[in-house]
Amino acid sequence: MLASEMASAEIKMSVPREISELVERFDHNHEAYHSIHYHETQLRREFLDPFFEALGWDVTNKGGYAVAYKDVIHEDAIKVGGYTKAPDYCFRIGGTRKFFVEAKKPAVDIKDDIDPAYQLRRYAWSAKLPLSILTDFEEFAVYDCRMKLAPADKASMREHSPHLFLAA
Repeated sequence: MLASEMASAEIKMSVPREISELVERFDHNHEAYHSIHYHETQLRREFLDPFFEALGWDVTNKGGYAVAYKDVIHEDAIKVGGYTKAPDYCFRIGGTRKFFVEAKKPAVDIKDDIDPAYQLRRYAWSAKLPLSILTDFEEFAVYDCRMKLAPADKASMREHSPHLFLAA
């Protein structure tokens, strides 16, 4: 076995079983999930919530913590340009915001569509978060949110390329 094959096998072995199953299910029903009839809320409940749970985040507050101490706040209220906005997920440690995750249904092209990237980066910039993630489960785009952005910035202006974790 080549070194690259060994490294690949080691990486696959470290993926939690639950995540492997989610990826397999998504791949198996790829066409249905890319349909205009498959919505963001379905994606969040069926894929993203279990994904982050498998990574150790208490997405559904199984611990029963008070709001101030929850790991994940769904649709956390933030002020952006004088308006209240709500990122899909706010991940916290000890009650302190660490990053946002904004979900889009798989029919949305998060790689090239500038609007979802601008939306997320604006949320994170306003909350003074250094990074945030845009995902449709098939791709995870991690954005460096420390720089002021412009509405015309390309969606590809991210710190890391997509397919960070879930390449089939």
